[in-house]
Amino acid sequence: MAKEKAGPAAHGPDRYGPDRSRIDPSVEDVAECRDVYDLIDHNIRLRPTMWVRGGSLQELEAIFSGYWLALQVHSAAEEFALHPSDGPFARWLASEYGWSMALGWASAIENHPSGGEMALDAFFRLLDEYRSTGGAYPTV
Repeated sequence: MAKEKAGPAAHGPDRYGPDRSRIDPSVEDVAECRDVYDLIDHNIRLRPTMWVRGGSLQELEAIFSGYWLALQVHSAAEEFALHPSDGPFARWLASEYGWSMALGWASAIENHPSGGEMALDAFFRLLDEYRSTGGAYPTV
């Protein structure tokens, strides 16, 4: 059996996944992401097992910690809400749900399961809820 040639078409709308299923052409290349929410919405949310081993929020939090560090190193002007223990998302969770952020938002979400919901699904649900508030959180 001949191998498929990788070329420009390999990255276009006719791409296939390892199981030969068509990859959603609306998924943006990571290099095209404008901010962390593009990364989440167009990559992580659509293919979570590619990004997050075992659905572990600790793994996801580590990715976002690296993202935050890169923003700092490169002096990028991007508002970043997902710092593990002191970002706006963590402060919103603490205020909204009364959860401790001593170990970060990943541990807080994993330690408060909701009716059998997987931790990664809970993260997406809570992040959507946070974003629907406009990212607002009490400052007190």
